[in-house]
Parts: sequence; structure tokens; C-alpha cells
Amino acid sequence: LAVTAAVAGCAQQAAAAPIEVGTAYVNMPSSSGTTQAYLIIQNNGAADRVTSARTSAGGIVTFRGPAGHGVSVMRSVPDIAIPARTTVRLDPDGFHMDITGAHRMRAGTEITLTLVFARAGKMSVSALVTSPETGGSSYLGD
Repeated sequence: LAVTAAVAGCAQQAAAAPIEVGTAYVNMPSSSGTTQAYLIIQNNGAADRVTSARTSAGGIVTFRGPAGHGVSVMRSVPDIAIPARTTVRLDPDGFHMDITGAHRMRAGTEITLTLVFARAGKMSVSALVTSPETGGSSYLGD
């Protein structure tokens, strides 16, 4: 009986977290100090939303998204919806994060992005700083 309880406990610990974040990168900021952050969010549970974010490099993070279906014009949005049991990819043509006023970032280094979810709470992920002029990142090539 003790072995069964121990095995059941291990199975519960091995279950996937409701929200997982990964494969993150940030473009090197432009001369104006503005850049964008992109990442993948895997939701293994109920619907959630990203309500705020910050970076280890400081600055202000604003969420951006398409102004309408099939429209390439972007607008600021208050949060980013993460539907239940889906993978959401933040990318240049869809929802993403604009970062303004951050400290200097160099290509090849990493910063930390901390996202706050309405249900899942705070989650952090390392983001590679890339230089689009020298090949950027494999993130968009997947």
C-alpha cells in the first residue's frame, strides 16, 4: 500500500505544469531604445491570460497585437489571452511584447522575462538577445 501511494505521488509530480513558457528571444534594441520580445506559451490547463510583464533589463513592457483579423497594423492591448490546452506563439506578425527604455542589451547575452498570468501567477524565462542584422534567431525559422 505504501508503494502504491508513493508511485501515485510521483505520477502527480510528473504531470505537466498548467502553463509553461520557453523559446524566448529579444531583438537587440534599435537606436531609439525600443525592442520586441517573442516566446512560446504552452497552456496545459484552463484558459488564462498574461496580464503584465517585466524584464531584468528594466524598461516598460507593452503588449501589442493585430488591430483586426488579417490586419498587419498593430495596436496596444491590455493583456494576451491564452486559451485552454493550446500553444500560443508570440511573434512579429501576432501578439508580442514591446520593450522601451530598457538598459543596454548586447547580442548573444540573455535577459530574464517575467510574465504574470491571471491564474498561473508569475513565471520567468531566459530570453536570448539577438541581432537581426547578423541572422537573428532560429525561433522564427521553426
